[in-house]
Amino acid sequence: MDRAIYIAMTGAKNNMMSQTAHSNNLANAQTTAFKSDWAQARSMPVFGEHFPTRAYALSERPATDFNDGPMVSTGNDLDVAIGGDGFFSVLTPDGEEVLTRRGDFRVDVTGALINGEGLQVFGEGGPIVLPPFEKVEIANDGSISIRPPGSGPNGLVVIDQLKLSNPVYQDLAKGTDGLFRFRDGSPSEGQPFVADPALQVRSGFVEGSNVNAVKELTEILSLSRQYEIQVKMMKAAEEVSQSGEQILQLQ
Repeated sequence: MDRAIYIAMTGAKNNMMSQTAHSNNLANAQTTAFKSDWAQARSMPVFGEHFPTRAYALSERPATDFNDGPMVSTGNDLDVAIGGDGFFSVLTPDGEEVLTRRGDFRVDVTGALINGEGLQVFGEGGPIVLPPFEKVEIANDGSISIRPPGSGPNGLVVIDQLKLSNPVYQDLAKGTDGLFRFRDGSPSEGQPFVADPALQVRSGFVEGSNVNAVKELTEILSLSRQYEIQVKMMKAAEEVSQSGEQILQLQ
């Protein structure tokens, strides 16, 4: 009975872990450019000094779904979405350069170009800071032009260009903050992100989340039923064990 209880216990535990992954996806169904996580379950033998005689259920997040989310028109000159593959480079509060697909940009009081999470956006020479302007435009190649105060309608000046990178997806890992970094042990670990001039953006759009809310909700309900079954199995194993003890006491 100990094997049945152990398998049911690990199954119930990993059902809860899978629910966490799907709940996180569902909670970010409206988050700009959010990439959902896949979840899978499999059996894993317990290895020790001898041959494995036990197995347990294992839930894991094998990868991130890098499929594009829908293009959402905003009409805002500072909103941009990457067409196809690629990422924006942004700066975290601790000074780390990371990648994101989030392109809902704005300019703060210091002139820094930041995204919806408040992270400063990288350009060709580092974090982008814009001088005072009357109008700003972002071209398809990511170049940023401004019209200085008092200049004519044709007085646009190119200030900087968005740093757009396209690393190998297999080398990337998504952190708990939703940002992408090179995976530990990957061939690219420790290397800087390289700008790809072939990447294009669309101004006036942002990328929506690629989460399928109906699918995620269905998965959560299915995992809830599986959890209940695992608990019933543990209860049944306990009852069988108690019945065996009673039989032994009668002998």
